[in-house]
Amino acid sequence: MELSKWMDISEEVRDSIKGNCPVVALESTIISHGMPFPQNLETVLEVENIIREAGSIPATIAIIEGRIKIGLSSLELEQFSQGIKTVKVSRRDLPFALLQKQDGGTTVAATMICAKMAGISVFVTGGIGGVHRGGEITMDISGDLVELSRTNVAVVCAGTKSILDIPLTLEYLETQGVPVIGYRTDEFPAFYTKTSGYSVQSRVDSAEEIARCMKIKWELGLEGGLVIANPVLREDAMDEIVIEDAISKSLKEASEKGVEGKSVTPFLLERVSQLTDGESLKTNIALIFNNALLGAKIASAYGHDL
Repeated sequence: MELSKWMDISEEVRDSIKGNCPVVALESTIISHGMPFPQNLETVLEVENIIREAGSIPATIAIIEGRIKIGLSSLELEQFSQGIKTVKVSRRDLPFALLQKQDGGTTVAATMICAKMAGISVFVTGGIGGVHRGGEITMDISGDLVELSRTNVAVVCAGTKSILDIPLTLEYLETQGVPVIGYRTDEFPAFYTKTSGYSVQSRVDSAEEIARCMKIKWELGLEGGLVIANPVLREDAMDEIVIEDAISKSLKEASEKGVEGKSVTPFLLERVSQLTDGESLKTNIALIFNNALLGAKIASAYGHDL
């Protein structure tokens, strides 16, 4: 497959991959749909800086004018962060985004696909998608979960967004054979909070162990990714009662306004931020920084283990 027909890899990222240097993929819906400007730009620049300081190379992935971009320049990041017509791109949307020469923020699923195409094995995000509350009736299940069952990329996250149904999400991941690893935790984190009341499959206490697990899984021919659940730091976590109250109110509003499909998550994140006076956004940013550091360590350990 001639990927250069559709994909541009920055020189820095391309050279790092060829030289077997650690590279960490970053998604772009967090820029286009997850945070307002200028916090989105400030956050991604700091995330990239954290990854560099930890010895890895960041590769933010996005669709720009119908091209898959692996590794964005500072100018591209600035322009992308202010995009007005940027669409949300998951697996099903990729062909149309390229066909119509759109600008697109890549979801966890689309970022995994593009990272795998480029040869990147570690990907950092805030939280993965999951089964929406009421999903047993609506069948509203994020494509992220399906992608995790088929694409060989390890995803470092602070759990699934707590606006979703965590037990059903974990059940779905188990059915799909996706390992859920808790980094220094026995309990699956709930994005804004350190705990959810639900256990992870396995606890691992070092980046080196996670890297070895990745290697073993893929050498055995077991296709699919891994969820590396990294809890938000205690000092950055939100009060469980406060965040759950905000989520409940936001879900009710979304239902009353008929918000559905791709619009649900951005709507809920914005309303939760408003109802918590911006505290949820602060936590969101802090947990991404924490994930970036772990992701860089895992990428470095994985490269050394090859």
